[in-house]
Order: sequence, then C-alpha cells, then structure tokens
Amino acid sequence: PLKRLALGAALTPLAALIARRALAAPLLAANSPEAKAVRYTEDATSAKDSKGNTCASCALYQGANGSAQGPCQLFSGKDVKAAGWCSSWAAQM
Repeated sequence: PLKRLALGAALTPLAALIARRALAAPLLAANSPEAKAVRYTEDATSAKDSKGNTCASCALYQGANGSAQGPCQLFSGKDVKAAGWCSSWAAQM
C-alpha cells in the first residue's frame, strides 16, 4: 500500500501535465488566412508595428498570466503565442 501511494504521488504531476495538454486548443498557424488577415506573428519582435506589445499584454488574450500560449477572442478554438502580436492588439483596461 505504501509503495502504491508513493507511485501515485510521483505520477500525479505527469498526469496533470498530460490532462492540460489534452485540453489545450490547437495553436493558430501563422500562415492561416485568419492569422494573415491581422498580420499575426508568433514573435512580436519580428513585427515592426508591435511597439513592444505582445499578445500577453493584449485585452483580447485570455491565457493565464505567465503562460506561453493561450486563447484569443479573435480566434475561436485556437491558442496564440503569448510572445506573439497582431494588428488587432488592444490595450488592457
């Protein structure tokens, strides 16, 4: 019983990681028509108009604070990179 408990405790973080990945939305492809329509890039430093802004600092971004990617209100069912940027960037209120 004690060995099973230790094994369960050791596997819990792995199971949580797998569950989070299974629930994550697919990542928006930068070359998709909807991404191109708003000049989305996965790396804001490559966008001359970003002015240092990123998806993570946008009011439309719904990812958790500190996350590498998350949902965006513009792209239903798709995640965007937190370090990304698009021309629809809006200041957080």
